[in-house]
Amino acid sequence: MENKKGSKMNIAIIHPDLGIGGAERLIVDAAVELASHGHNVHIFTSHHDGSRCFEETLAGTFAVTVYGSFLPRHIFYRLHAVCAYLRCMFVALCVLFMWPSFDVVLADQVSIIIPIVKLKKSTKVVFYCHFPDLLLAKHTTLLRRIYRMPINFLEELTTGMADLILVNSKFTASTFAATFKRLDAQGIRPAVLYPAVNVDQFSEPNAYKLNFLSINRFERKKNIDLAISAFAMLGHPDENIPEGFNFADMTLTIAGKCLQILESVQLIRVLLCGFDQRLRENVDYLEQLKVLAEIKGVSNQIKFITSCPTAERNALLSDCLCVIYTPKDEHFGIVPLEAMAAHKPVIACNSGGPVETVKDGETGFLCDPTPQSLSFAMAKFLQDPSLAERMGANARSHVATTFSTKTFGDQLNQHIMDVVWGMFGGDDIVDDISLFLDWMQRMDQCCWTFRVQSVYL
Repeated sequence: MENKKGSKMNIAIIHPDLGIGGAERLIVDAAVELASHGHNVHIFTSHHDGSRCFEETLAGTFAVTVYGSFLPRHIFYRLHAVCAYLRCMFVALCVLFMWPSFDVVLADQVSIIIPIVKLKKSTKVVFYCHFPDLLLAKHTTLLRRIYRMPINFLEELTTGMADLILVNSKFTASTFAATFKRLDAQGIRPAVLYPAVNVDQFSEPNAYKLNFLSINRFERKKNIDLAISAFAMLGHPDENIPEGFNFADMTLTIAGKCLQILESVQLIRVLLCGFDQRLRENVDYLEQLKVLAEIKGVSNQIKFITSCPTAERNALLSDCLCVIYTPKDEHFGIVPLEAMAAHKPVIACNSGGPVETVKDGETGFLCDPTPQSLSFAMAKFLQDPSLAERMGANARSHVATTFSTKTFGDQLNQHIMDVVWGMFGGDDIVDDISLFLDWMQRMDQCCWTFRVQSVYL
């Protein structure tokens, strides 16, 4: 690396499983954008299947190297977290001993690798925290809580060793502070780097039909039943629907969110859908939603699309009146960005990521998570036929300015440069590594004592 700002750097990205999820989409976007800024980017992972991946990983813009694919993902369908830690540690050790020093290592999801890669003192580490893992894990039984205790401890300890921590929203940043209290007490504050959406994939809308659209996975936490109840309230006599509109002409489309991925180098496409017949929750919740539509008397006006490929999703967005987004306390939420990029306003719950992405009264409406509140917002688009088009134009401009892949890349590149040139990080990292090594030594002593005692039992 040359000693001047703007120089080309060698950047390693370590990711557990380079598959086709939302975290993988962000990592691939990061690699593409950093490469476009002139850096040498190399992704290291424990799994990369060329038949189930984002096509950018095969395009040659950056290298992808796999280490440790032979290691198990689970042990008899248990110990998933431990296996994920071991696989990532193996990848990090391979990077440490088999490759020259990288200027920056960008990691996410599994923070245990941070003290390993920082053994090369010249390397800076940026960690992207999508959401604290300990909040996503189940702690339902005493045995699970005991199992998670050292994992949760290590997550906080090693996360704090990064030179810079990034999160996907201010909501996640506040959750980070409330969860990792020791780090917050030390003054460690993550910076916000919003995920991006490719605005170029969305063209001008075809129409603003009397169709409300919901796009989500068929999971109870997505709160899709709220959209059905709100839609049904539009048919009540006391709703503020202007004269000339017939409720029977209005529809609600509920589509499962799908990812389009590359099946092979021959460009055959497959889908990862928001509805999986193998998942009991998906099947049960879809049936529950259909029953609710029957009870509300709107089953003939609601269309369920379990498998919605990208082209169909874009067509639905192009024709709808607006998008209804019902999850509460969503970490970020990419659907509102996709909707606004497609020139459509969004009605969302006033919590979590949408509070930061949807401009209330400008690009959509933020509502209390009640049928009455959402229905009132939906009625506004019926009362003013031009409102959806005006808000849609504002929404497109808002996303193109703030949440485009170029904006994401520019901000990430600036964070990387700031880390390398000393604007983040500090001497307390050394103290954290010393604490980590001391903790590992005490754990080894405890395990040795346990083994000795076991001999005499």
